[in-house]
Amino acid sequence: MNQVTAPMRHQKAYDNVLQTIGWTPLIRLNRVTEGIRTPVYVKAEFFNPGGSVKDRIGPAIIEAAEREGRLKPGGVIVEGTSGNTGVGLALAAAVKGYRCIFTSPDKMSREKVKLLEAFGAEVIVTPTAVPPDHPDNYVMMARRIAEETPNAILANQFYNQANPEAHYRSTGPELWEQTEGRITHLVASAGTGGTISGTGKYLKERNPAIRVIGADPDGSVYANYKRTGELGEDHPYKVEGVGNDKLPETLWFDVVDEFRTITDKDAFDMARRLTREEGLFVGGSAGLIATLALQVAREVDDPDALVVCILPDTGERYLSKLYDDEWMRDNDMM
Repeated sequence: MNQVTAPMRHQKAYDNVLQTIGWTPLIRLNRVTEGIRTPVYVKAEFFNPGGSVKDRIGPAIIEAAEREGRLKPGGVIVEGTSGNTGVGLALAAAVKGYRCIFTSPDKMSREKVKLLEAFGAEVIVTPTAVPPDHPDNYVMMARRIAEETPNAILANQFYNQANPEAHYRSTGPELWEQTEGRITHLVASAGTGGTISGTGKYLKERNPAIRVIGADPDGSVYANYKRTGELGEDHPYKVEGVGNDKLPETLWFDVVDEFRTITDKDAFDMARRLTREEGLFVGGSAGLIATLALQVAREVDDPDALVVCILPDTGERYLSKLYDDEWMRDNDMM
């Protein structure tokens, strides 16, 4: 590919750290794609200042609440998060002077909890294995805290349209420019669905032939819902921050052409390979997405096609989990 036409980063000083969000690099995979003719590129979202793709939606959600008059000086931002959205919100809150309270499922890595606390957030850990409407579910608990806390707002990432719209305004245009309009397939995952929905919508408006394909963890309801129109049965899985047991309003199913299911083991194996073979230190969801991207690239088998996949976050948040051999063995992953 030719040199991207996007403005060179960091040539001038910034007013604050939020201005460094976005324009993450697009990088070609080389070793893990051996024998595959279709080029595969990754959007390395861990280059964002908070280490994940969710940095893009933190300021967007806060600024929308400010414009609407719901968030005032000295206010409190409450959210149920598996970690990365919390970091994106906490990063923006630190710059803007707000306080944060987050609820998080107990399958979240300890590194993420400590990271949120490092930003000054209060973190309440909730059980993972409860129904979505249970009072102890992390989303339900966050909603209750927001209602009971004076001058608080619920970021509401699963229903807040500022989430996918942030990707429609940033991630989609970046990929179109970085690939010079040559992208043919976008592979991403869906937690809230904001990334795949906003990015996919922008790209399809530029070229309706682009296929948008979602990687879904084994245990999530998205893939079955897309295939059958029924939720089906969900069950616990280990990959963090993707999949769901319910349907959020921020996932635009009409934008996604198909979902495919990927196992925890395949996701974690690929994340480790990306680190050791490509030098891309990423989390489990990146392994999930890259596994599917390679499947798609093999099927397409066309050197003139261009598959892009999103790598959502850094591997530093999973040192005690997927990068720990003992944890992997204890969870039957090795």
